[in-house]
Amino acid sequence: MLKPTRKKFSKINVEISNICNLQCSFCPEVIRTKKLIDLNLFENIVRQIAPLTELICFHLMGDPLVHPMLSELIRICEKYQAKIFFVTNGVLLKEIHQSLLLSPAMYQVNFSLHSFFDNHPGKDPSIYLNKIFHWTKTAQSLRPDLYINYRLWNLQDTRGGFTENHDMLQRIETAFEFKVPSLVDVRKQKSVRIQDRLYLHFDTEFIWPDIHLPVLGTAGTCYGLTSHFGILVDGTVVPCCLDKEGAIPLGNVQTESIETILAGPRATAMLQGFKTHKLTENLCQRCQYIERFH
Repeated sequence: MLKPTRKKFSKINVEISNICNLQCSFCPEVIRTKKLIDLNLFENIVRQIAPLTELICFHLMGDPLVHPMLSELIRICEKYQAKIFFVTNGVLLKEIHQSLLLSPAMYQVNFSLHSFFDNHPGKDPSIYLNKIFHWTKTAQSLRPDLYINYRLWNLQDTRGGFTENHDMLQRIETAFEFKVPSLVDVRKQKSVRIQDRLYLHFDTEFIWPDIHLPVLGTAGTCYGLTSHFGILVDGTVVPCCLDKEGAIPLGNVQTESIETILAGPRATAMLQGFKTHKLTENLCQRCQYIERFH
C-alpha cells in the first residue's frame, strides 16, 4: 500500500483575528489596524492552501476565540478537509466553544496557560483552569485522537525552574494525577506527556524581531517558506509567523494567487538566501529566533 504523499508545508499560519483580549509582556502589541478576517477571504485562502499544508494554524497574532464567526471558519476547514492547529489563551472559552473545538477538523488545541498570571498576577486561576480542564476531559472522552497542549513558558529561565508557574503546575498535577518532572531543560526537551495525547509544553521567552532593532547578523537560515509561512488578517502573505507587522509583504491573496506569490522574486530570493546561509531581508537580520537554528 502506498503511503500518502506529504504536503509541501507542515503548517500555514492564517491570522483570523489580530485582536487579543489580553496583552502579555512576552507578546508585543499589534500596531496594524485591528481586524477580523472576512469569511469570503478565509474561504479563498483555505481553498488554495488545503492541498499545500498539513495544518492550518488559526493564529499569527490575536486570539481566535475573539472571532464572532469562529464556527463558520471551522466549517470552511471541514468543507476542504483541512486540519486545524488552534492556539488560544483560553480566557474566552465558553460553552458555545466546547463543541467547536471538538470539530473533526481539529488536529491540535493549544492553551497558553502562562498568559493568565502574566496578565493577572496574584489572581486565583481556579475558574480559568477548571473550564479548560473540563473541556480537556470531555475531549479525551469524545476525541481521543485530538492532541492537546498546555503551554507553560518559563520566560527567562532556560533551565525550566517553574518559578512563575508553580501554582498552575500543582493544579495540573492534581487534576490529572500526574507528577511534573523536577527539572526540564527546555533547550533539549520541549514537551512532557501528561496522559494520552495531553502534553505540557515548555519554552523560553525570545525577543520578537523588529525592523527598528539593531542588526544581529547577515548570515543564517530559517524554516520560513520551507516548513511554514503566514497570511495576515488582510490577506498579506508573510514568510514566517514572527512577521507580525507585515514587514516582508510577499503579496496579497486578494489580488494574486498564493502559488504566484510564493513563486515571486522576493520569496525566491529569501529561499535562495536561506539555502546559502544569507539573510536577504532586514527583518531576518534582526531576528533573535534564527539563532536557534545554528
